[in-house]
Amino acid sequence: MSIQALLQAKLSCRAIARQLSLNHSSISREVSRGKLHATAQATGYQAGAAHLRCRARRAGAGAARRKLGADMQTPLWRMVLSGLRCHWSPEQIAGKLRDMNHAASPAERALPDRPLTVSHETIYCAIYAMPRGTLRAELIELLRKSHKARLPRARGSVRKSRLPNMTSIDLRPPEVAARIVPGHWEGDLIKGAMNRSSVGTLVERTSRYVMLVKLDGGTAPDVLEGFHRRLKSIPESLRKTMTYDQGSEMAMHETLSKRLHMNIFFCDAHSPWQRGSNENANGLIREFLPKGMDLSDVSHQELTAIEHALNHRPRKILGFQSPYEVFSQLKQDLIAGVALQA
Repeated sequence: MSIQALLQAKLSCRAIARQLSLNHSSISREVSRGKLHATAQATGYQAGAAHLRCRARRAGAGAARRKLGADMQTPLWRMVLSGLRCHWSPEQIAGKLRDMNHAASPAERALPDRPLTVSHETIYCAIYAMPRGTLRAELIELLRKSHKARLPRARGSVRKSRLPNMTSIDLRPPEVAARIVPGHWEGDLIKGAMNRSSVGTLVERTSRYVMLVKLDGGTAPDVLEGFHRRLKSIPESLRKTMTYDQGSEMAMHETLSKRLHMNIFFCDAHSPWQRGSNENANGLIREFLPKGMDLSDVSHQELTAIEHALNHRPRKILGFQSPYEVFSQLKQDLIAGVALQA
């Protein structure tokens, strides 16, 4: 009633704000809302009508207007759940939904079931706001590294022996670090229970394309044969270099380099950040092959399924394209370049 009375007294919004000890923007917005209402167009601002509208807005606010509310049968919730069950992170889900919305035509956006967007923070909040129970626990389990304390990895006191004829990462071409040219790989092993089984991991630095290598063991001959088998299927121009740590399993690196016509560089000791793409990929792979698992029981088919899931997952760093999409485009560009030169 105070605003209505002061407006009738011909006071400005700034003068009313000073009288009521409020910000003038708050008064201006309230008056504008009143003028936009049909019943107030002729008579001006009406305090009673404004109060009723305020109560109506409050009644429609909160949980009823949340994009991810209690009703999990909505199209948006179903899309979020589908992404989580495909091992996508909330940020990847949000990015893919945003891309779908941008790609939709104006007519599609006007439909009731139009592509919807949601932020990754909203997804996290919706999951953790649920009452404690089986459903909440199930959804949290789908989140990457959910409720797991990130403890520093223990470093053994035993120093590894230096591999013969290693080429230091300091001599690696600058284009590798800049990710300007495709065809540069990072390699590693993930270990099974009691370090008695292993799976090789290879990551292409530009596309983040992952390849998993079934190994008969963790010795240098096993790694030589396994890595040679997988990498020889890649076009030679897309296998320029590989960066590895100083693990003894790469003792036959010179033989591998000659077989594949591929330069191999070695990181500094205890410097996993120099193979950041591979370290990140190993963390993603551990969602499928957790620590303490006997990796010798994992079949080629299971490794192929894990590769497919990781390589078809949208990645923020790739503009929410998948590694498969980027790597396939690189191969197509390579073939087109060879044909053009011919």
